[in-house]
Amino acid sequence: MLEEALNELQKTLERFRSQLSSVDSAGQQIIEVLRSGGKVLSCGNGGSAADALHLAEEFVGRYRGERKSLPAICLAADVTALTCIGNDYGFDDIFSRQVEGLGKSGDILVAFTTSGNSQNIIKALEAARAAGLVTILLAGKDGGLAKGLANVELVIPSDDSARIQEVHTFILHQWLEMVEMESW
Repeated sequence: MLEEALNELQKTLERFRSQLSSVDSAGQQIIEVLRSGGKVLSCGNGGSAADALHLAEEFVGRYRGERKSLPAICLAADVTALTCIGNDYGFDDIFSRQVEGLGKSGDILVAFTTSGNSQNIIKALEAARAAGLVTILLAGKDGGLAKGLANVELVIPSDDSARIQEVHTFILHQWLEMVEMESW
């Protein structure tokens, strides 16, 4: 079982290899936003919410090296906002309302979704685009309905949510290393 999972992860990473320049491009956009005084917003559902939180906490805290804290907010982290918006507007609006209230032109939204079909992710990308944010989509499978809604799209070529999320973690770690190579 473990050998099979490792082999599938290796195959997924190899199929993903052709997108490495897009990983670099997205990382450079994140750096540009942070250098210009913008912030990183991130969102996702379930395990993808954990990925979004991981990204944000590493910017505010640190990844490996000492540096100043960088502005990042995970939109899946505030249970009071999620339950208020979910109750008053519906689950599909839990991220888009926060993008409207917290995001501004010059910020960046990083959206994580294994399927690409979560309506709250789609609406967050649309709200971000309308507000002038740079958008990055990390998805799986074929990108789903979210494909075509972001400035940079990284679609992991797998139908296995675990493998998709493992590659998402690889990507966010690469971005963190890129950011920490900068002098802040």
